[in-house]
Amino acid sequence: MRPSLKTPAHTTGLLAELVCSNSFKSLSVSSPTGRLKADLSLMDSLIMREALNCSVPAGKALAVDRIKLGEAVTAAIEGEVNINLVRKEARGVPEGYDSVILATGPLTSASMAASIGKLIGGDQLYFYDAIAPIVEAGSIDMNIAFVQDRYGQEGRGDYLNLPMNREEYELFVKALIQADAVEPAEFERKYYFEGCLPVEEIASRGADSLAFGPLKPVGLTDPAT
Repeated sequence: MRPSLKTPAHTTGLLAELVCSNSFKSLSVSSPTGRLKADLSLMDSLIMREALNCSVPAGKALAVDRIKLGEAVTAAIEGEVNINLVRKEARGVPEGYDSVILATGPLTSASMAASIGKLIGGDQLYFYDAIAPIVEAGSIDMNIAFVQDRYGQEGRGDYLNLPMNREEYELFVKALIQADAVEPAEFERKYYFEGCLPVEEIASRGADSLAFGPLKPVGLTDPAT
């Protein structure tokens, strides 16, 4: 339906526009997500093919350039003679069919979400998604930071790590909890998905919550220790 009609989170008219993380998660075939991507590649998945072509450094994960991916997928779909791309809103589940495939994604329009809700008899078609925090590069002390992917070779990788002792960690958590937070937009409600929590929400659940979550101190070696 884009670009004539956008959701509150979309900014372009490109197909396959990513509005949350630009990561497709691990490429390792020893993980379920990596195995799934390997299988999709064997089946010549358009999304996987273009994602690999538009990838950016992210260690063992597949991360992409959002705009390049959207442009590539859009060009491929528009250039496929066997696909009829219709740019208008589907406002409800079509009737009169034995089977219907709905692939609206997580940013379903309000009218389609209401139609699906009536069909399945539920109202749990929403969650508040977290965005990836951004750190200003100039604020990082490179004499302290070190490069290494988790469980990767020391001194090499695509991730920059900032080690903290117990006192520094506790100050960080306290500052994070007390910091001003972005208020939800008018269309957003704070119904959290436990698998994608805002970092300040994790911190508010206990002093060690981050240490057992995204900041877990495993698979990394601080060169100073």
